[in-house]
Amino acid sequence: MSGMSADPAQALPAVMSPLSGQMLELDEDDDLEVFSKDMNLMDGSPMNASMPTSPASMINQYKFEEETDAKDIFVTVDNPESHVTALETFITYRVVTKTTRSEFDSCEYEVRRRYQDFLWLKERLEEGHPTLIMHPLPEKFVMKGMVERFNDDFIETRQKALHKFLNRVADHPILSCHEDFKIFLTAQAWELTSHKKQGPGFLSRMGDTVRAVAASVRGVRNRPEEFTAMLEYVDSFGQKMISLDKVTQRIVKEQKEYLGELKEYGPVYTLWSGSEEELVEPLKGVASCIDRCCKATEEQIGHLSENLVPLLHEYVLCTDSVKAVLRRRDNIQAESEAKNDALANRKADREAIVKIVTRGRHSRAKAEGGS
Repeated sequence: MSGMSADPAQALPAVMSPLSGQMLELDEDDDLEVFSKDMNLMDGSPMNASMPTSPASMINQYKFEEETDAKDIFVTVDNPESHVTALETFITYRVVTKTTRSEFDSCEYEVRRRYQDFLWLKERLEEGHPTLIMHPLPEKFVMKGMVERFNDDFIETRQKALHKFLNRVADHPILSCHEDFKIFLTAQAWELTSHKKQGPGFLSRMGDTVRAVAASVRGVRNRPEEFTAMLEYVDSFGQKMISLDKVTQRIVKEQKEYLGELKEYGPVYTLWSGSEEELVEPLKGVASCIDRCCKATEEQIGHLSENLVPLLHEYVLCTDSVKAVLRRRDNIQAESEAKNDALANRKADREAIVKIVTRGRHSRAKAEGGS
């Protein structure tokens, strides 16, 4: 972690990757070297032609030298199904895994998972590797301006995001070897539920939360400058992405309203042309023009909704992931500093006790010598 670049302008582009890119591929000792080297975005300077253009391609462009191009595990998320119980309604997704890895008992698995299972997997991976940046999951609740929950479009969007998340993990040389990832891909529903219960108990999780809060309250006294610069840069970048995300969603909303109005006007001009013999052709021309505008607007809305809006929102989620990793790094450092302080205090107390004991011995020796 000490070999990281100190330039914040070079930090973020290497952390977030194109939707078709690969996830972190770093040695665990260099977890955060994901903030990389030869990008230049500050002060309005132009982007390099080879710069990745979406967040998934920026999550770690590095590869292990010994890594081969052969992929040994393939994961697919598809076939969503709705389940209705007395207490809740939820969606499950089929997860199909094909692999040639020796640690798997079979070469193909098929299980069904719900969103909470994906969330559990992400939490377990973060617990095991707190300084690795992983691809974000889609949000639990539908974001403002998007379709309703359990709408077909929403389910399809979430399915694609979950598929992308699992494939980022599967492509990662460290995360893909995590035992919980294997269990997620292979265990039946009841086996996964049983495995979850074997994890840390409520009191243990509460203890971890309390320690994290205490570390954040104490703060970090001597945070390396490069991490401070990274955090400031990521905060600034995240705010800009949030603004772009909101503006884009507002544009989509206004375009939909405009399209609704166009669809109302088109039939009006068509009917009007039937009652005005002298204006038949001009009115039909206007109606035809409105129809073409409707088609063009629908295409534009589709492009924005399917490509730009999800992409910008993914940038927002990726910046949140980076900030979460930096917070965990700060918590680790704060806890280390607290332990070092406690050790120094104990050492000082021990030295003081030794001095007192030594002084007492000298006093008794003098007293015995005088007598």
